[in-house]
Amino acid sequence: MSDVVELPDLADELVSLARENEQIEVCVSRNRSTTVKAYSGEVESVRSGKSEAVGIRIIVDGQQGFATAGSLDRRVLSQVVEDARGNLQFAESDPYQGVASPDGVESPNLDLVDPAVLQMSEEQKASLAIELERRCLSADSRVSSVRSAAWSDGWGEFALASTTGISVYSEGGSCSVGVQPLAVEGNETQIGYAGDAARRPDSLDIDRVVEEAVEGATGMLGAKKPLSERLTVVLEPGVAAAFLGTIAGALTGDRVVKGRSPFAERLGEQVGASMLTLFDDPTNIDSLGADNHDGEGLAARKNMIIEKGVLSQFLHNSYTGRRVGVGSTGSAVRGPRSTPSVGVHALCLDPGTGGRDTLFQEVGSGIFVRGVNGLHSGVNPVSGDFSVGAYGHKIRDGALAEPFSEATIASTLQRMLLDVVAIGGDFEFLPGGSGMASIAIEDVALSGM
Repeated sequence: MSDVVELPDLADELVSLARENEQIEVCVSRNRSTTVKAYSGEVESVRSGKSEAVGIRIIVDGQQGFATAGSLDRRVLSQVVEDARGNLQFAESDPYQGVASPDGVESPNLDLVDPAVLQMSEEQKASLAIELERRCLSADSRVSSVRSAAWSDGWGEFALASTTGISVYSEGGSCSVGVQPLAVEGNETQIGYAGDAARRPDSLDIDRVVEEAVEGATGMLGAKKPLSERLTVVLEPGVAAAFLGTIAGALTGDRVVKGRSPFAERLGEQVGASMLTLFDDPTNIDSLGADNHDGEGLAARKNMIIEKGVLSQFLHNSYTGRRVGVGSTGSAVRGPRSTPSVGVHALCLDPGTGGRDTLFQEVGSGIFVRGVNGLHSGVNPVSGDFSVGAYGHKIRDGALAEPFSEATIASTLQRMLLDVVAIGGDFEFLPGGSGMASIAIEDVALSGM
């Protein structure tokens, strides 16, 4: 029965159970996914799964009770409502606690439903995974094997309704491929990786995935520890997204109200180089982070975060917005198994005008960082200090030179923003939804030998 029930109807039905003094918010979802892995020219494994979940918040006089379950069976749903009510007794009263109310912002009304992923047969998915492996093996004689070649896809439905009149529904899916070739030369081995994600299978750039994965493995052969020095670092788009995503996380309302952001008192100040503009734009359909609403059902909107180096606003959900008196920025993130937090949906960086080679020529001398290790554990979220492992290539005379590995780069998030000296024009939307380009940052400490 739970397989045929319409999620919006179910959410509205549960909201109607609210008592006179209660605010209720109901979040329900249904998801399916498939992963196909290839090895040695054959299908190694096929994994498929389905899940469904419900999360219910009940708020009375600033006290919040929350309960969740992994089933949409009506008997289970009735129990979840009662569990949420029962949990009210354990909550402290908070005058800012409450369900989001409509704020008048219009939804972008993006058409995100594309059934192409659902129309792929298991044989077609397997063929793509096998083809990825075959093409990597034939691209370079130094590629001896492929550790993993995989296809993945997912499809989901999400509905949210509340006693404040919010009722939203979304549906959509995406697919992705990823491959890890192993390159061997003498006694040395290196592993590369590349992947892509899109809403439609025919939008996946298989050629680029193969080229980047093989080059990532073979290009790192011969890598050595570099000399320790201070220099200019160029971060490729994926690495830039990781760093700037960490910074954006420090610019969210929950971190600010808890005093755990190094930028908490710097609204309106120059926190970055004048060329740096950073924003969150879930209204851009080209991003996989695009959506019509946030995790509380408010309309998605574009939020400027840093404009020409100036910190223009923090991101808020309805709770943190009430705490600081500015309202929500439509930045709630959540699923049925959690209460709303604050986050970015589609973080984007304004790109420069030249290609990556132009950026290398502008830098002249430094390093190109292709990947980092330990970012989450290597960043102090309160002070902004960071020290993370890095690998990539030296930049010499404006061009890529020998590879390096087993190095560490260190600075602070605050200095990193101010020390941006160039931004590339190699903008791309990444599988995680971010829109990024390569960025060059001067005076970063490189530790090696």
